[in-house]
Amino acid sequence: MSEAVNQWCNAEFGELCLKLVNGGTPSTSVSSYWNGKIPWVTGADFTSKGIGEIRRYVSDSGINASSTSVVSPGNLLVVTRTGVGKLAVAKEAIAISQDITGVYPDGNKVDTKFIYYLLLKELDELKKLNQGTSINGIIRSDLEKHSVTIPKEIIVQQKIANVLSTIDQTIEKTEALIEKYQQIKAGLMHDLFTRGIGADGKLRPPREQAPELYQQTSIGWIPKEWEYELLDKICQRGSGHTPNKNIGAYWNGGVKWVSLADSRKLDKLYISDTDLEISELGLQNSSAVLHPKGTVLMTRDAGVGKSAIMPEPMAVSQHFMAWRCGEKLDSYFLYYWLQNNKRTFENVAMGSTIVTIGLPFFKKLKLAAPISMTEQRAIGERMIVAEQHIFSLREELGKLKYKKSGLMHDLLTGKVPVKVDQAEAAHV
Repeated sequence: MSEAVNQWCNAEFGELCLKLVNGGTPSTSVSSYWNGKIPWVTGADFTSKGIGEIRRYVSDSGINASSTSVVSPGNLLVVTRTGVGKLAVAKEAIAISQDITGVYPDGNKVDTKFIYYLLLKELDELKKLNQGTSINGIIRSDLEKHSVTIPKEIIVQQKIANVLSTIDQTIEKTEALIEKYQQIKAGLMHDLFTRGIGADGKLRPPREQAPELYQQTSIGWIPKEWEYELLDKICQRGSGHTPNKNIGAYWNGGVKWVSLADSRKLDKLYISDTDLEISELGLQNSSAVLHPKGTVLMTRDAGVGKSAIMPEPMAVSQHFMAWRCGEKLDSYFLYYWLQNNKRTFENVAMGSTIVTIGLPFFKKLKLAAPISMTEQRAIGERMIVAEQHIFSLREELGKLKYKKSGLMHDLLTGKVPVKVDQAEAAHV
């Protein structure tokens, strides 16, 4: 490989493009301008992966009567207003709104996939272009003058783009697997919490097939070996408190304390660490309680319905409910029951600024559960097995995204040169 192959040069973004085109919006009051065959997108139609579901289509007359542009397939779409920095490669001819700039890369100077990843890396720099001005967006001239550094040889650009494209494909496949197993988990959860597990270790047959195995209750049919009871009657409900934040001795004392700041750590079975800790003195001088290992907690304010199990003693803020399970209720069964009913909790929460669930709701909260702890544990174990696979995939996804971030930094700055053999270079 010659050393020249990995030489880099500086250029203004506009120098790498054949043209940049603006967009527009056909008049919404003229029906004949719409419901045509050409997709039309705004910044709101973009996701982190590109363009989401196409919501609107324009007609030829709508295109001719407005300032919209139709960007040809294979060119870039850059959101320069309302969602600045999002981008995609056009997979088909697509009309754009004034939120978007269509970019036609010069194939003699730059590889389209490469410039896509380069822009993706430089999103933060692009966003800075509209700071300190009255214009909410990136000015066309600023985008054209934006300085970039690229490999001189297109073969090197293509090699870099292929490496990043390959890891993107792996990320997409992993995300698809997570979605698949999430659906499987949801179906399993529904079956387990309506049919349960019989003495043979299998799901009971549906009621339609074996009505003699079920009993009717106010919430519908449940297995005969289950009971529909107040949650307060089969476990101990508690909550928490926030020690005085102005008294330093109440804080940083080694007692893990769960607050709304930890919400992002919930819905992952366990909560292993907390942003803040309180002290024994803080416990003694407030209504905070040290809940034992195995306690199940759930948010009742803000992000309502998020839950977790404490793997060790912890305290919680007043924004949480906490249930200590024992001889009548298994912690894992309760955790997954809360997960299965998350939508219910979200729907009952009320409030104009911060939605919350009042304590009276929890005093009347009932659940249907097996009387047998053996069956409860069996249900929890089934769910753990199903979820562990999802956890593993999420961990793998996190590693892939971290790897991609590192590769983008190393490859798109020339810090790590790519290897191009002579055979590859000869075909360019």
